[in-house]
Amino acid sequence: MTEPGNAAPGLQFETAVSKGGAAAAFVCENCSRPILSTYYDVAGRKICAECRTQIGKLMETPSGAGPFLTAGLFGLGAGIAGAILYYAVIAITNFEIGIVAIAIGYMVGWAVRKGAGGGGRRFQVMAIVLTYAAVAMAYAPLAVKGAIEARRQEASSAGLTTGQNPSEAAPESAPAAAPEPAPGSAPAAAPVSSRSLVVALVLLAGLIAALPVIAVVGSMPSGLISAAIIFFGMQQAWRMTGKPSVEVTGPYRVGAPPAASV
Repeated sequence: MTEPGNAAPGLQFETAVSKGGAAAAFVCENCSRPILSTYYDVAGRKICAECRTQIGKLMETPSGAGPFLTAGLFGLGAGIAGAILYYAVIAITNFEIGIVAIAIGYMVGWAVRKGAGGGGRRFQVMAIVLTYAAVAMAYAPLAVKGAIEARRQEASSAGLTTGQNPSEAAPESAPAAAPEPAPGSAPAAAPVSSRSLVVALVLLAGLIAALPVIAVVGSMPSGLISAAIIFFGMQQAWRMTGKPSVEVTGPYRVGAPPAASV
């Protein structure tokens, strides 16, 4: 028997030795290949140099117009689907369930990141804008419906004030509002110019963008809860499209202890 203190020299049990004689202290925790020379520490995991390069590419913000346009299309589709979902919930339940705004933020954030193939500041801005626009589009049918009902109430109240049926009073005032043009005269209606059409579209977009604010202010103080939930939905979209933040240190040589992080 050999005494414990007289073990054969050269034996060690801490480093695995391959058949070719090359020492491999451990394997890469990403690809499971043996690390023979240098490695990196990525969020506490020992990674080989090849995987470190791949992870670095994933951490970069996608550049170019292609990823941006793809992310925009994906996010727009998710936003439209979220707006339909939000409006359907309100129409079915007759209640404004603001928690749906968080679901919209998740849908838009996931779609933007999927289309871009990554994240970054410009995709975060896109995600929160699309999330807010989706919530605004969900309010648009409600605003149109409310305006139609208000117009009907005004017409009915005007008929009651004059003592006539509004449906009977309308034909009497129609000829005075639209006099017949003189024979041989040119039509008075002018074609709509492209500039006026653009102005009308801008005003319409501004009105739709203001709908969430109008809804929140008009339902105070309970509107504060809706405002907070819309904010949380936008925050969710911002978080999901952010640039990955992973601590990477190295390179370290196999067998040498890694330097203490400051």
